[in-house]
Order: sequence, then structure tokens, then C-alpha cells
Amino acid sequence: MTNAHKDALFVLVKSLSKSEKRQFKLYVGRLGVNTDAKFLALFNLLDKMRKYDEKQILDSGIVKKSQLSNLKAHLYKQILVSLRLNPVNQNVRIQIREQLDFATILYQKGLYKQSLKILEKAKSFAIENEEKNVAYEIVELEKVIETQYITRSIPDRADELAVEAKELSEQNVITSKLSNLSLQLYGMMLKVGYVRSDEDLQKVKSYFEEHLPKYDIEKLGFREKLWLYKAHLWYNLLIQDFLSAYKYASKWVDLFYENEHMIPLNPVFFLKGNHYLLESLFFVKYASQFRETLERLEEQVKDPKFPKNDNITSLAFLYINTNKLNLHFLEGTFDKGIYLVNIIEYGIKKHRQQIDEHHIMLLYYKIACLYFGNGDNKNCIAYLKKIISNKKLKMREDLMCFARVLSLVAHYEAGMDYHLEVQLKSTYKFLLKMNDLHEVQKEMIKFLRNLGDIYPTDLKGEFQKLYNELKKYENHPYEKRAFLYLDILSWLESHLQNKPVSEIIREKALALTR
Repeated sequence: MTNAHKDALFVLVKSLSKSEKRQFKLYVGRLGVNTDAKFLALFNLLDKMRKYDEKQILDSGIVKKSQLSNLKAHLYKQILVSLRLNPVNQNVRIQIREQLDFATILYQKGLYKQSLKILEKAKSFAIENEEKNVAYEIVELEKVIETQYITRSIPDRADELAVEAKELSEQNVITSKLSNLSLQLYGMMLKVGYVRSDEDLQKVKSYFEEHLPKYDIEKLGFREKLWLYKAHLWYNLLIQDFLSAYKYASKWVDLFYENEHMIPLNPVFFLKGNHYLLESLFFVKYASQFRETLERLEEQVKDPKFPKNDNITSLAFLYINTNKLNLHFLEGTFDKGIYLVNIIEYGIKKHRQQIDEHHIMLLYYKIACLYFGNGDNKNCIAYLKKIISNKKLKMREDLMCFARVLSLVAHYEAGMDYHLEVQLKSTYKFLLKMNDLHEVQKEMIKFLRNLGDIYPTDLKGEFQKLYNELKKYENHPYEKRAFLYLDILSWLESHLQNKPVSEIIREKALALTR
């Protein structure tokens, strides 16, 4: 039986809003189809189902098993056609494509002049909105038509089209190279996280320099600059140069504010740019700028002019709430962030189809850190279990490693150290398997392993020893990444000063306020 989460048609039907379902039924009515048509009956049945059940469909008598696949494909196509006609989904890209389709139909009917007129308008509109791939397609069709519809101006027109095609082609090639580079760097980040050694650094550096195309910044348009800044951002995040990452994330976001008409045209890139700007500010601990950027983003998302659809809503939920958690981490206000847990749990449930497993686990890790900072170790452990027990998680090996290390610390803090030895062994084996055993982790595991042999009177001295050992890695080019996932130094300071970890982080935040 097909899994509900994997049946594309069922997922599509369940994603429709009330107005979209109403629009689909009106669209079917306009088709002049009998209201008892099989595909409409299947639509109504799927709409009522809570879980996809093929047996229920076949028992309903709507369709025979041999015809079900074809009927589902037909219904899927009709829903997409209906959605395409919905004014809510009429963005610039669809409008340009529609004009290109109309021009193609006119050309096929031999109405060359009318076709060229539509193409000229569509091309200007495409270039104005940085849709240069489709603009190139339009120029190619214009060239085909001009060779059949001979006019006196053909010599000049031929030169004009040749120049346009060359310029658009060059710009598209640069964009393609930059987007490929950005995607590859993003893939590296998801797979293994930050660079771990000089060897890793050299590998990433060589890859970046070899694949970065030559360009003249003065000749780059909005789209080319966007991909250039993205590639630089990912490169700097990978090599842990967070100040440079902040610089390129700022350029990315400023590019949108300097070209405000591009925000509703590219809302996803606008949201992502703001998210990476906030992430960079978090890494450089620039709390005041972080709060200001987050508030500005929330205002922009609430603006009635800002586009609304399932994809944008789920991304806005993910980025805004991730960064609200980060703000509480920056300021040490863990207790004030607990209210976010219910909001995030509800949002994960609501946007489950749009948010991938990796980002859900990242939210769980941040919630675990929130509880840990607030001294609620049992809830911290509960959220870490969701990550550790997730056998399907193939991304962000570093996230899985630090979830295990934090789990050890939380078990110790909660007084649940009766299984600590078993956990220590399994964590050590996991880190070795992942090839992710760093000095910070080694020292942490060594300390926790020896805890059973330490007299209570000597405990403070052992905490001090570990603190002194780890402090030297705080600004180490590769070891410092351990502190991005887990503020171990603040935890140790809390034991040394007999203060809650949240108070230590708050004091540090006030000292850093800028």
C-alpha cells in the first residue's frame, strides 16, 4: 500500500486551501464535465480521507485497480491546471511563460507579426525582472520567426538579436557557474559542517578558487550578484570566517533593499538571505544588530505586499523561529524562550510536508539547548533522543555528534549517570566512526569518564582543570566550532561560580553588548 507521505496526489489534495478546492470544482464545472465524472469523485473521496487508503478507493467502486494509476495522473494534472489559473499563483515567471506560449501558438498559425509583438513585450518584461533564462528563449524564438517573416529592417534586426542573444548567453553562463558553485558548497556544509583541519581548508579553498568564474562586478546584474554573494557566503561559513560571512550576507540582503521590487519576485531568496545574515550575526555575537535584523524581517513578512504561499509561509516559520531561539541563546534569556517550544511543535506539524528532516532535527537540537540552558535536563534529553534515535538522518554529521555529547552532559546534570558508562562508550564509538573526534570532545569524554573516581571535595578542581584545558581552544581555527553547538565553557563556569548557566551567558552577553 502506498504510504500517505509518499502518494503525490494525496499530498497535493491535502495541501489545497478551502478557496483552492472551491476553485477546482468551479474549474471542473467550466470544463462541462459531468459532476459524476470519475476524477471528480476521486478528488472528493481523497479530500475526505485522513490517511491515504488504496483499498478504500477500490471498495468505493469509483475505479478498477487497472485504471487507478491513469485516473490519479489525470486528476493530478487537472488540479495543477486549476492552480495555474488561480490569480494567487500568478507570479511574474508564470506570466512571462504564458506570453511565450501565446506567441508560440500565433507563430504556429503563421501570424508572425502578432507573435513578434507579444515576444518583444515579454522579453522587455523578462529582462526588467531579471528572468534572463526565459529572455534568452524568447530571443531564440524571435530569431526563428525573423528568418521566416522577412522585413526591410532584417539586417539591423539580425545584428540586434545576435547581440542580445550573446549578452544574455554570457550572463546566463556566469549565473549558472555561480549557482553550481554555491550549490556544491551548500552540499559540503550539509554533509560535514565546517572545515575540521588544514587539509579540509585547502580542499575547500582550492575548489572555490578553481570554480569561481571571472567576472566584472560593474557588468553584473541583480541575479548574477545574488549568486556571487551566495557562493562567497557559503565559502566563508565553511572555513569559519564568520566576519566575512556577515559581510557577504549583508551584501545579499542589501541587494534586495536596494532593489525592493525584487523582494516580492524572489521572496525565498530574500528570506534565506536574512536567515544567513542572522546566523552570521549570531556567530559573531552581535546581539543588537541581530535583534534589529530579526524585527525588520518579521515586519517585512507581515507586510500585505509580501507574497503568501505554502512554501514561503513554511520558510518564514522556520527562519523566524530558529532565530528567535538564537536570540535567547545570545542574551542568555532561556526561561523567556520556553514559550516558543509549543509554537515550534505546532509549526512542525503544520508544515511537515515542506520542512525537511534535517531542519526539523536542527530545531529539536536548539530546543534541547534551550531546556539545557534553563536547567531542565530531562526535557533536554527528551529532545536529543529524537535526534539520536533518528536512523534516517544522513545530513549534518556534526549535529549528530554534538547531540550525543550534550546528551552525556545533560544526563550527568540530571543525576541520571547510572547508564553513563554505556553512553560514553557508544558516543566515543560513534564519534570515531564519523571521524569527528576533536580535542574538545576528547577532553569532555575523558572528564565525564573519570567523574566516578573523583571525590566530591575535588570536583571543583577537576572542573577548573577541564576549563583551563578547553579555554585554549576557544579561538582555535578548527576546534572553536565545538563551542558554536554547545557552550561548554559557560557550563563549566556555572559550576565553578555556583551560578546557573543562563546567568553566566547573560553576564557575557551584557559585556559584549554592542
